[in-house]
Amino acid sequence: MILTDRALASHLPLYCESLLRYQRRRTHEVLVGDVGIGGNNPIRVQSMTTTSTLDTLATAAQAERLVRAGCEIVRVTAPTVKAAQNLGEIRKVLRQRGIAAPLVADIHFSPEAALEAANHVEKVRINPGNYADSRKFAVREYTDEEYRAELERIEARFAPLVLKCKARKIAMRIGTNHGSLSDRIVNRYGDTPEGMVESALEFIRICEKYGYYDVVISMKASNPKVMIAAYRLLAARMADLGMTYPFHLGVTEAGNGEDARIKSAIGIGSLLADGIGDTIRVSLAEEPEAEIPVAFALARRFSGRAPEREEPALVVERAPRWDPIHFARRASESVAMGAVTVGGTAQLAVVARPASRGAEGAPMALRWASPGARRVARPDIVEWVLEDSSDREVLERTVQRIEQLGTLAVNTGIEAARPVLAHLATSSDADLLIAAVKTADGILWSSATFPQTTMERLLDAVATAGKALWLELTIDSKMSQEVAAGVRRLTEVAWTVRERLRRPPVVGIRCTEPLAFIQAQRSLVLQLAEQDVAAPVFLRLDDQGEDALLSMSFSIGSLLCDGLGDVVQVCMPQGGQDEVDRCFNVLQGAGARISKTDYVACPSCGRTLFDLHTTTDRIKAKSSHLVGVKIAIMGCVVNGPGEMADADFGYVGGSPGHVNLYVGKTCVERNVPADVADERLIALIKAHGRWREPEPEEEAV
Repeated sequence: MILTDRALASHLPLYCESLLRYQRRRTHEVLVGDVGIGGNNPIRVQSMTTTSTLDTLATAAQAERLVRAGCEIVRVTAPTVKAAQNLGEIRKVLRQRGIAAPLVADIHFSPEAALEAANHVEKVRINPGNYADSRKFAVREYTDEEYRAELERIEARFAPLVLKCKARKIAMRIGTNHGSLSDRIVNRYGDTPEGMVESALEFIRICEKYGYYDVVISMKASNPKVMIAAYRLLAARMADLGMTYPFHLGVTEAGNGEDARIKSAIGIGSLLADGIGDTIRVSLAEEPEAEIPVAFALARRFSGRAPEREEPALVVERAPRWDPIHFARRASESVAMGAVTVGGTAQLAVVARPASRGAEGAPMALRWASPGARRVARPDIVEWVLEDSSDREVLERTVQRIEQLGTLAVNTGIEAARPVLAHLATSSDADLLIAAVKTADGILWSSATFPQTTMERLLDAVATAGKALWLELTIDSKMSQEVAAGVRRLTEVAWTVRERLRRPPVVGIRCTEPLAFIQAQRSLVLQLAEQDVAAPVFLRLDDQGEDALLSMSFSIGSLLCDGLGDVVQVCMPQGGQDEVDRCFNVLQGAGARISKTDYVACPSCGRTLFDLHTTTDRIKAKSSHLVGVKIAIMGCVVNGPGEMADADFGYVGGSPGHVNLYVGKTCVERNVPADVADERLIALIKAHGRWREPEPEEEAV
């Protein structure tokens, strides 16, 4: 949703210094032992043990492995007073082994455990949603007087911990979870980012009443859009209130494998790119050591990064023209690409290149066009890179063969299974594009300047052929006056194209550096709005080698979570199917286009009642073909019923050896023996009409 000019300053929160310059949010320093969070410190990396806290040696061994892997702060669950007491023994073993990393006690439900844990650790994490409350999903209207009484009750429970932490000079994290907001908050503010922020502020106000400021804040959610919105709103509210508390970032219950890394990178990386975040934890349903390199790969892109120099050409209003808190896709005009529509209300389109240029790439394009490749993820638009006339000839022959394949599909009665593909010819050589315009559904011209004479020739060609025109500005690795001038030139050309053709071009920025890519695409959208050109926007980023999965995820994902973008491509060196799969995975992680089963899976901790790693892998193996179904796999009930509230089905640890099964946030079967729980879950999915048998990978045509 793009907003009008003057509505900006009053309507939208100012959550960062600038949309087009990197500036880390200013915070005060909070010491956790000898490790400083916020202030001028680098972005800190932390993780959490998964062993039973009562098993001293196992927990100490896992904490030691985490520290050896680079973890700077180690969190350990303390669900009971007895477990909290044992933190002292774990600390003693670690110090004997030369491990000096600070410990954090993770508390849910038990103020008594928190008070005991504060004797043994450098930081206590409490969840305001369940420290003095429990969520029962009860619907109740609170009068203002009743609400004040609830806050007084909470203060009475919470103040002793505040005073103890202050006296011992240890830190606290007020960790709000989207999945465990109290009924009081949900009934007044809704299950929303606003509710998450107010939940934390209620507890912060109590801390400040007692003169205690060594506090770090978190706003975690399993949905990156919700998580990003909550942190942005919190940053804006704190700026208004003059608060400077550091932030701990994390996407909770992200799951495992590539999907979890993508989802975590979108949530954490998007905020770091806005200058928000001082310490991070990447939550994976894997061994905790696996989280550390992922976290450092994200953090090192921003730790030590100096504020970018402000140049006159880049000064814009600080507020965006889209709502950064409440998601809405940017409105754009639709552009026809053969049988595929780009922009407007059409689903986000995926572009991919065959694995090889020229004739060697034709077989892959034919496979994407085949009705028989039933379980193959396919692009909506095939990009044909033209470097010489032979590439154009291959494009023509392949399109002819695809049309023949379509005829065969009709004759054999499988027309309904025939995928819809469009063809995009790409080149920096205008002559090749003009020659290809009769065959391709659209042509894409990459340029740094868009010379007028060449533009006129291309416009004449697409106007005569009735095809789509795509324009891509290529820029260097940082925002500059030259880049700003290039973006202005692109928007001027887009206005000219729309006036000439009565339809806009598809426009985008091509860049090799993720942060510059985000800033340039934002600049493009802002200037398109100034020109009143609702052109569809193309998001394409080149593979950056090491950590490419993460950089692609947060750079493209951050824009998608802002509602910016109509076409997406991730350019990998090999192209082909890997490029298609990666693109769909990023879209799924951002919640922009669902192409497979979605999983919410917690990372495990000492409260977990079954092996999260093997259980998650096992359930994925049985259900990964269920496109559009969301399944939550949660080790216990602490955040489970709330965090999985938007899941279709839930598999939650209820007691040792037993599982509770959910439909939405309603428990429908309790204490199911673990050895039959998988089958009962599948039966539940079938009973609700969401099951289908997996199709064969390939079917002869």
